[in-house]
Amino acid sequence: MDNATLIGLYRDMWLIRAFEQGLEREFEKGNVPGMLHTGLGQEAVQAALAWHLKATDAFFPDHRCHGINALAQHRHRGDGERVMAELFGRSTGVCSGKGGSLHSADPRVGNFGDNAVEGSYMATVLGVALAAKLRSQPNVACAIIGDGTVGRGEFHESLNMAAIWDLPVLYACVNNGYAISMPVGDGHASADIVDMVQGYGFESRQLDGNDIIEAWTGVKEAVEHIRSGAGPYFLEFKTWRWQGIFAGEFRPEAEVKYWKEERDPIMLAGEALAGRGMDQAKLDAIEQETTDLIEEWIAFAKDSPEPDPAKATANVYVGWEVASR
Repeated sequence: MDNATLIGLYRDMWLIRAFEQGLEREFEKGNVPGMLHTGLGQEAVQAALAWHLKATDAFFPDHRCHGINALAQHRHRGDGERVMAELFGRSTGVCSGKGGSLHSADPRVGNFGDNAVEGSYMATVLGVALAAKLRSQPNVACAIIGDGTVGRGEFHESLNMAAIWDLPVLYACVNNGYAISMPVGDGHASADIVDMVQGYGFESRQLDGNDIIEAWTGVKEAVEHIRSGAGPYFLEFKTWRWQGIFAGEFRPEAEVKYWKEERDPIMLAGEALAGRGMDQAKLDAIEQETTDLIEEWIAFAKDSPEPDPAKATANVYVGWEVASR
């Protein structure tokens, strides 16, 4: 990886972190409606995926993917602030404020949206992948899932169908160690999800999800494999989420300290850049630039109008409207 790429990824990771830190702050103030699951500590995974996925590809984000949603919007359309506005429930959002945290989507940038039912889009991704194959398009359909989703029937049904139809699907499994409060090794036969994929007969690989160079390289190889027509690919990113899924969730203090102080993906990327000769002042400048940008996006969201209640039933179905009551 050349220096320019690593610097770009470092900037992307800071954009993701600043976005979610700002979002979390505003959520605690009551400015962000609904529920909020952040991906703090998982920035390298989202940055690596966003780098290699084109606007003509498709990705289905999980509950902790606000960062990749914003990054894709910012990169392909230049209006990342519209993702922030969506999370604030404002009319300037990518879904006019209707989608919120779990349903933000914009297919123009490849974002096909999450679903409140974890694992459900593992079925949906097959349709997008099949369409690309039938049209002979070198596109990737990516499903971003957590380790907890592995316990659902859609997981195995999707992998089996992708295998027998040889579909261009990238499964990006973010194994952050816990499904709610259940340690992954207690909930599955193996703490390494990649072990469970071997029987489906397509390429799979486990990566250090906190090492941006390894994550970026692994995604690059997987995407090139899929675009060449060689079939689906499964990537398991071993990482760790900083935030609990609810207040009071218990995780050992030593574990929290280790992942935050020794395995922070942004810190590790900064150390790699320092080893290549970049001084701390330049790293600090990148952090400040992205933080300032996110504050502008938050201000945009706050200044945006709330949705018009008269349009609440618009775009519920394709081609026809639903009568309001």
